[in-house]
Amino acid sequence: MTNRLPSTATAALLALVLTTFSCVCAPATPVRKVQNPAVEYICPMDPEVKSASPGKCPRCGMTLRQSAAPTGNERETASGNYDSTRKPLLIPDSVVYDQNRRKLNFYSDLVKGKTVAINFLFTTCTTICPPLAATFRKVQTEIGSGVELISISVDPVTDVPDRLKSFLAKFNAGPGWTFVTGEKPEIDSLLRALGAYVGDKNEHSPAVVIVNDKTGFWTRAYGLSSPATLINIIREAAGPVARN
Repeated sequence: MTNRLPSTATAALLALVLTTFSCVCAPATPVRKVQNPAVEYICPMDPEVKSASPGKCPRCGMTLRQSAAPTGNERETASGNYDSTRKPLLIPDSVVYDQNRRKLNFYSDLVKGKTVAINFLFTTCTTICPPLAATFRKVQTEIGSGVELISISVDPVTDVPDRLKSFLAKFNAGPGWTFVTGEKPEIDSLLRALGAYVGDKNEHSPAVVIVNDKTGFWTRAYGLSSPATLINIIREAAGPVARN
């Protein structure tokens, strides 16, 4: 007589066999490796310059910055770039001297309550400084009132006020364009605050820093852009203040 397991025992044994078979034979759940998203570095002056690794821009020499998706605290400028308003630009009240030998406090006398465009030059430069100055002059001619232009010497030891005045005269600079120099520690501190300090004057970048002190808006632009491009960015920063 054949022994038969009770039906409940048979069912339990069958379930155990099937479970074991499933554990042995079922393919393991694939493990996905989480890859870091591709990191891209761009030139803050010329967004067309991109690199997969950090370094310096081959065009202007500025340090490439890691790109990031814009946040709600950023505004798109007329150049198509996003500005840096996530962090306020803290401009020191450095003691400076202009081309007319006037002693000034940089922030209080030149920036406070105004819209300004700031570039960085030195009078003995024979490469990018003359084009930067020529572009500023065209901007000054076309932008109209409401915007001040400021040039800061990156060679304050050489660039005494009389040299600044002679340099500006070559470009027929009008009122509202101030070229400043000063004691080297003061100028170096100012350049660092504006992100334009370099150990070698010949490596300075063609950056233009545009600030609307009333609104707190600021951005950077490529100083060797066309005057029309710079004017559009400056007008956007200034709002209705900039007019022909």
